[in-house]
Amino acid sequence: MLRSNCPIKLMNFIFFFAAVLFAGIVSAQDASKTTVATDGKVRNIDGVAAVVNTGYITRKDIDDRIAVLKKQGTKLPEGEALRKVILERLILEKIQLQNAEQEGFYVSSKELDKIIADTAAKNKLTFVELKAKIEASSTSFEKYKQQLREEVIVSRYREREVDAKIKISDAEIDNFISERNRAMLSGVTRPSPSANGGPEEIDVAQIFIPVDSGAGAGAQADAKKKADLLLREAKGDVDFLQLGAMAAKDNPQIKFQELGYRPPDRLPQLFYEAVRNTGSGQVAGAVVKSPAGYHVLKVLDRRSMAAGSPPPAQAAPQEPASTTPQNIAITQTNARHILLRNRPGLSDQDAERRLQGYRDQVRAKTADFGDLAKKYSEDGSASNGGNLGWMGPGDLVPEFELAMNKLQIGEVSNPVKTEFGWHLIQVIERREAQLTVEKQREFARAAIRSRKFEQAYQDWMRELRDTATVKILNVEDAATGNSR
Repeated sequence: MLRSNCPIKLMNFIFFFAAVLFAGIVSAQDASKTTVATDGKVRNIDGVAAVVNTGYITRKDIDDRIAVLKKQGTKLPEGEALRKVILERLILEKIQLQNAEQEGFYVSSKELDKIIADTAAKNKLTFVELKAKIEASSTSFEKYKQQLREEVIVSRYREREVDAKIKISDAEIDNFISERNRAMLSGVTRPSPSANGGPEEIDVAQIFIPVDSGAGAGAQADAKKKADLLLREAKGDVDFLQLGAMAAKDNPQIKFQELGYRPPDRLPQLFYEAVRNTGSGQVAGAVVKSPAGYHVLKVLDRRSMAAGSPPPAQAAPQEPASTTPQNIAITQTNARHILLRNRPGLSDQDAERRLQGYRDQVRAKTADFGDLAKKYSEDGSASNGGNLGWMGPGDLVPEFELAMNKLQIGEVSNPVKTEFGWHLIQVIERREAQLTVEKQREFARAAIRSRKFEQAYQDWMRELRDTATVKILNVEDAATGNSR
């Protein structure tokens, strides 16, 4: 959840948590599995909006999806355009599921039960409590299981197919490592020269459109579309701060944040790469995709590092850095946290107040941090006392990492807000470590893959759509929702 550059191992099934709170990410699809033999027979099935290979989508499917999105509070376009967008999304989902099943992707009942049991445990619920929450959201448990089964099948198929399209050469990895090594300067800083040649601080603002990594293709596409729209607006004659505030007001899930002046090593690697050649007052050229969602970035200002700021660590004069990858010395921190997630019904004030109470108990030595994390943290690390393990520079989102780096060993932070919620942090220990060449190559491959994934995914989706047999019927009715 907190890692800024690495795959997020704690979010495998968090998409269900959102489904419980918002009554389902994916709406019920009750279309019959009957094979459609001819156009004449299709047209005799009342309410069919589109035929997709050997299956079909009904107007009721469109209505159900719109109802779910409205229940989530999603801001939607009006009228005919909305129904056409939803229909196209359902077509793409249907194609993916059909292809996955034809390729033999399957989730057994035993495996599905384990996924549901793990989901209940991660959300600190019993199986019975989980089932009750699902049924309280107006979704039958059997329908939920079918939706979950299809989501897992499609996700696995999509991962395999898109991964096969991403080609990463050894030269790309070597170049990535060489650039990162020069930037990190032995893990101490990643200084960027200012106009006078000295180290620089960058003031970056972001508009963040969150999307769960487990969300379906439709949710991913919606978030990307919104981010692209905001990017186009940001490049126009508009105040970025006002644009961010308005976007957050229209959709509370969207977060606007000014990060403040930071040296490059205090920016997430993805952010730094996006803005490293962006001048003051300019918007990053493209939307940044992270495991947490989509980011629209603007460089508000660049300046030489202030005289009172700690200077970068000085290294002894040395020969120009070799382009051959070498081990890098870094400082790692072992920390634990208590997370209260962003969710309806929990205000920022309530979350902050709760965490302050836990902090005071730990400081007064009337409670153990790990015990409180096990009891109250809403994160996959809760069962381990909130322990996040050893983290290096750039592994965590900047707000969390900055707060953590200011703490002494054993010290507990004040409540810290990130896009994921509110955190209480305690540093357990620190150590000096070597980032081995093998680990660097793993990191480089993951970072390059993340950078290439979005384009590969979009290309794959276009190929699926182009090779499928799709016939849209009664387009006017599909767009208006009128019955025939």
